Amino acid sequence: MIVILYLKRLLCQYPHLNPYRSTKPSFVLELPLKTDSKQDLELQARFNAAMRLYNNVLGEAKTRMELVRTSVAYQAARKISRDQKKARSDAFKSAREAYRFADYDLQSYANRAAKDSKWIAQKIDAQVQQKLATRAFQAVERVLFGKAKDVRFKVESRFRSVEGKTNKQGIRWKDNRVVWSGLELSAIIDTENVVVQHGLSCPVKYCRLIRRTFGGKPRWFVQLVLEGKPYQNPQNYVSDGIVGLDLNVSNIAFVADNHADLLPFAEGVPTFSKEITKLQRQMQRSQRANNPNNFEQNFEASIGRKTVVKKGKPKKGKQQWKKSNNYRNAAKKKRELERRKTAYAKTQNRCVVNEILRHGKHIKTENVSVRGWQKRYGKAISAKSPGFVQSELARKAESAGGQFIKFSTQKTALSQTHLDGSRIKKSLSQRVHRDVTGIPEHQRDLFSAFLSRSVNQNQLVLQDAREQYLRLEPVLLEAHQRYLTRNSRKRV
Repeated sequence: MIVILYLKRLLCQYPHLNPYRSTKPSFVLELPLKTDSKQDLELQARFNAAMRLYNNVLGEAKTRMELVRTSVAYQAARKISRDQKKARSDAFKSAREAYRFADYDLQSYANRAAKDSKWIAQKIDAQVQQKLATRAFQAVERVLFGKAKDVRFKVESRFRSVEGKTNKQGIRWKDNRVVWSGLELSAIIDTENVVVQHGLSCPVKYCRLIRRTFGGKPRWFVQLVLEGKPYQNPQNYVSDGIVGLDLNVSNIAFVADNHADLLPFAEGVPTFSKEITKLQRQMQRSQRANNPNNFEQNFEASIGRKTVVKKGKPKKGKQQWKKSNNYRNAAKKKRELERRKTAYAKTQNRCVVNEILRHGKHIKTENVSVRGWQKRYGKAISAKSPGFVQSELARKAESAGGQFIKFSTQKTALSQTHLDGSRIKKSLSQRVHRDVTGIPEHQRDLFSAFLSRSVNQNQLVLQDAREQYLRLEPVLLEAHQRYLTRNSRKRV
C-alpha cells in the first residue's frame, strides 16, 4: 500500500514519467445544457462549494509556497549554478518536500478539507476536489516561478468552471447527457451540425461544466475534451507556406508566398459606447446617492471664465458600499453589452486568423509587447484584442504542424529598414514607406511584414529580401491599393 501511494505521488509530481499517460491530440466540443429551476439551484450550490474549496486550497498553497521561498534550503538552491541542472533540481525538490508543497500533497489536503466540512464532500466528488487542488497549485506555482505577481481568490462571478479527471468517475458524459453524482443534465444537440456529429463520434477524455451569464441569468454548458483532431471546415484549410506578420493595435499586415493583405481587427463590431456610457452614469448617480460618505466633498473648479462644481472622488481605502436594485439592474445590462461586444470581436478575429493560415502555417513576426500597448492605448486594445489574434495564430499554427517564430524588434527594426540596409526613423503618423533604393511606395506595415519573411535568428538577411522583392512587388502594390480602397469606402 505504501509503495502504491509513493508511486501515485511520484506520478503527480512528474506526470511525464507515467507510461499510461495519454499523448494523443485532443480538442473541445461545447454543448449547451437544458436545465430546470431545481437543477439550476443544485448546480449553483455545487459551484459555490467548489469555489469555497478552491479558495481554501489556494490559501493553504500560498502559505506553503511562502514557507518554501523563505527557507534556507530554497535560498541555497537558488545559489547553485544553472549549469549543474541535476544538483539544482534536487535541491529545489528537497526544499519543496520539506513543506509538502506539491500537487499530490495539496490534492490530499483538498480531500481532507472537503470531508471536514461535510457539506462540500456531499456536493462535489473526490475527482473534482483533486482537480481544484491542481488548479490552485498551478496558480501558486506561477508566483513561485516569477510568472505572476500574486494569486486571486475567486468570487462567485469569477468562478465559472469545474471539471473531472476521467469520463469514468465524477462528471461523466453518458448517453448524450451529463451525469454527476445523481444529477442528470440533458444536452441540446444539433444533429445536422457536422462539427457536433464529428465531436460526438470521438472518445471522451473528461468533461468540464461551464457557467456563463446571459442577461443576468446563468446558463450552463458542457465542454467535452475529446480524443482526436477537430473537424475542419473546407474553407478553413491550412497551407504549408511562410507568412510574415506585422501586428498593430487595430490591424495586422501579412505577406505570404503569393498573397498579401492588411486586415482590420474586429471589423464591424458594435461598441455599444453610448449605451455603456449611459449605464455608467446611472450607476455612478446611484452610488453617490446611496453612499454619500464614501466620496470626498464636491469642489469648485475654474474652466476658462466659468466656475463649475466638480464631484468629489471616491475615498481611498476599503469602504462599505450599498448597492440598490437600480444599480444592480444597470450593472447587469452593462455586463451583457460588454459580453456581446467581446463575443462579436472574437468571432471576427477568428476569421482573421483563419484567413492568414490559409496562406501559410510557418509564421514570423516581431516580438511586440501587447501588455505595453494596453498601458498606452487602453480601450482600443480592449476593443480590438490584438493579443487574442496573436495567441490564436500561434496555437493553430503549431497545432497544424507549423511554427510561430518571434524575433527582436530592437535588432531588426523593420519599420526603419530599407532594402540597401540603411535605417531611417519614421514617425507613427507616417504610414507610407519610401525606400531609398527608388522602388515604388508601399504601405508601411505591409513592407515590414514583407521584410519579416527574411528574418533568421534575429537577423534580417537583406540578400533574401531583395531576391524575394522582385516576385512579391505586384502582390504588395495590390494589397496597398486594396487597403486604400477599403478606407475610402469607410469614409463615404
